[in-house]
Amino acid sequence: MLTDASILFQIAGIGIIVALIHTILKQMGKEEIAQFATLVGFIIVLVMVVNGLADLFQQIKSVFLYQG
Repeated sequence: MLTDASILFQIAGIGIIVALIHTILKQMGKEEIAQFATLVGFIIVLVMVVNGLADLFQQIKSVFLYQG
């Protein structure tokens, strides 16, 4: 359960950092780079979520397909 909360805090932290970077770059007039930074942050979070879902499905599979 602790790891679940830490993953949520990591995702929230990445979101805050990406939002700050996006805002700063946009105010500097570098909108293309700001959009790229947002896309990179989204991909990082997406990979984290997919890894978490893969672990969840592996645990569900081990519970229902237990052959002991």
